[in-house]
Amino acid sequence: MQYKKLGKTGLDVSSICLGTMAFGRWIDEEASRNILYQAIEEGINFIDTANYYGKGQDTEVPYGTGESEEIIGRALKGRREEVVLATKVGIRMGHGKNESGLSRSHILKEIDRSLIRLQTDYIDVYQVHLFDPNTQLEETLRALDDVVRSGKVRYIGCSNYAAWQIMKAHGISEKMNLEKYVSVQPQYNLLSREIEQELLPFCESEGVGVMVYSPLARGMLSGKYKSKDDAPLDSRAAKGERLIQNYFNERNFELVSKYRELAEKNEVSLSQFALSWVLNQPAVTSAIVGASKPYHVTDAVKISGWKWSAELLNEVENIN
Repeated sequence: MQYKKLGKTGLDVSSICLGTMAFGRWIDEEASRNILYQAIEEGINFIDTANYYGKGQDTEVPYGTGESEEIIGRALKGRREEVVLATKVGIRMGHGKNESGLSRSHILKEIDRSLIRLQTDYIDVYQVHLFDPNTQLEETLRALDDVVRSGKVRYIGCSNYAAWQIMKAHGISEKMNLEKYVSVQPQYNLLSREIEQELLPFCESEGVGVMVYSPLARGMLSGKYKSKDDAPLDSRAAKGERLIQNYFNERNFELVSKYRELAEKNEVSLSQFALSWVLNQPAVTSAIVGASKPYHVTDAVKISGWKWSAELLNEVENIN
């Protein structure tokens, strides 16, 4: 397992981060716990979750229900110091008018709820889940600074932010002597490369850690899908993953076919190839692998140290 510093911090995190969106959603507590323990044994020390993750994502309940954090909290009893634990705040967690967003009220309420569910005194990396246009950045950053100064949080990060939004936040933090976002969590994979235009260059320039989600394009780069009408029964699409539908177009199926050929040429699976491509991008600190089966962890770990040649990187760039 390879490790990198998270942004400008002194915090060492594994290049593979265990994503836990499936915990309590698609897989039960026993299966979730086994995957978590396996990840730790394989050298993965970075765990990502969110207060929103759980059954509320796929049912008629229109808000997060917290099962993922609860499962992790019970599983990590006695092992908390072995991991760097990251969670998020911002998506709706109840019916009330103030049960979502990045207001001071919501952040201070949800940090305590997350600590209770996770059965810990502190969060290593507390991330805002998405930009909130209805709350002033100053209010959000003051609240986050307070939770750091209180000892409940070690570092703060953001998710789904544009480069200009992080830059604006950094400017406010600098001016007001507040904690800065040390990391960002964007979507990034062979089929979604938009962040290469501004976000990745910005992060390299400013020393912001990058922990990318969906390195397999919601499963599109797993090789399971041959067409939009072909969804295996055990796949995310068959289980109700709506976001994968965004990838179901003719162009992407053509690209997947070409990437599969290149993966076979290098004697790895398509999912390993796609994940390794992400890990070989210099601005990327860690790639979040949303494991719901044990082999998702072992397959990822096997290629975590594979350093690509310039020739192989160019082969990917020349695919059209």
